[in-house]
Amino acid sequence: MVFVRTTPPRPVEVSELFPELAPLARPAIRLHPRPGSPSVEDSSVGGPLLWPAAEPWPHCEEAHLHGDSGFRESPAEVRLDRHRRARRHEDPYGPSFTPEEEAAMERKAARLAERLDAGPPLPAECPVPLLPVAQLYLCDVPLLRPPGEADLLQVLWCPYDHEPDWKPATAVFWRSAASVGDVLAAPPEPYEANYPGYVPEPCLLSPEAIIEYPDYLDLSAELRQVVGNWSRWQAAGAVVDSSYEEYPPEFYDGNLADAPGWKVGGWPPWGRTDPYPRYCAVCEARMVPLLTIASFEWDGGTRSWAPREDRAAAYAPGHLAGLSPAQPTRVEVGSADNMQLYVCPTSPEHPHTDLIQ
Repeated sequence: MVFVRTTPPRPVEVSELFPELAPLARPAIRLHPRPGSPSVEDSSVGGPLLWPAAEPWPHCEEAHLHGDSGFRESPAEVRLDRHRRARRHEDPYGPSFTPEEEAAMERKAARLAERLDAGPPLPAECPVPLLPVAQLYLCDVPLLRPPGEADLLQVLWCPYDHEPDWKPATAVFWRSAASVGDVLAAPPEPYEANYPGYVPEPCLLSPEAIIEYPDYLDLSAELRQVVGNWSRWQAAGAVVDSSYEEYPPEFYDGNLADAPGWKVGGWPPWGRTDPYPRYCAVCEARMVPLLTIASFEWDGGTRSWAPREDRAAAYAPGHLAGLSPAQPTRVEVGSADNMQLYVCPTSPEHPHTDLIQ
C-alpha cells in the first residue's frame, strides 16, 4: 500500500469502562479508501477488476427507465465533472472547461435533446452493465473468509434505483486470482447512472485492523441500561463531558461502538431501523456482515474516528461540495446512509443480501 491511515485510540477503553461488553468485541478492517489510480492487481473501491476476458461481464436484467430521477449523465461524465470541480477548486482562475469537458457537455446536450424529442422516459438498454464497487484481495484484507481456493472478492452494482427499497442492486463474486488468465481490457459501462452517488470514484485502500463493539441498538436490554447509566461514565473523568449526562449512549455510539466508513466485518451500523437478523435463503444460517459501503468516512458525530493523518482536514471549517475528505469515494446511498452486505458464514457462495441503514 502506498499510504497509511491510522485510527486514533478511542477516548475511553470500552472493555475497562464496561467489562460486560468485552465478550462482544469483534474484529473489523477499515478500508480507508482514498482517490488514486488502482490497477487490476490492487484492492480498490471503484477501480478496474481482475475480470477474465473469457467470462461474460455481469449485467442487470431488471427493467429500468433512463433518467427517472431527473439525472442524466454517464459514469464517464460524472467522473469528468468531479475532476473539473476539483481542478477549479485548486485553480479558480484557470479555464472553466477543458476541450474534453466541452465535448462531454455537447454530448450530454445532444442526448438530452434526443430524449425530449422522444417524449416520456425510454427504457434503459437491458440488460444494464454493472459498475465495479469494490475489489478486495485476501492478502490485503485477511478478515475475508472466501469459499474454497478463492482469494479475491469483487462487488458490483447496477447504478439504478431498484424497488422496493430504492437502492442499487448488488452482485458479489469470489474468485481465485491465480486462475485468471487474460484480463478483460475494456468492460462495458451503463449508458447512464440513476444518481452520481452510484458512480464510485477510483480509490486505493489502506486496510487497518481494528476492534469494534456493537451499536447501542444491538445491545441487550440489560446492557443498554449499563451503557445508559451516567454514574458508570463518571469513571472516565473529563474525557466525557457533562453534555452527555442525559443520554450517554450518544457518546458511546459516536466514539466507542462500530466504526464509520467503508469496512469489512465488524458490527453493522443501525439507525434507519432497529437491528434485525438476516438469514441465508439456502441454509437458514444467520448471516454475518461482509462489507459496509459507506456514504461518509466520518461525520460530525463520529469525527473522532477520522484517521490521524486526516485530522487537520476533518476539523477544517467547511469544504467545497463534492470535495469533502470524508467522502473520498463520492458514493452516496440512501440519505447519506450505509449499505450493508451480508453473507452466509457456512457457505459464502450462497446468495448474499444487502440493506440500507
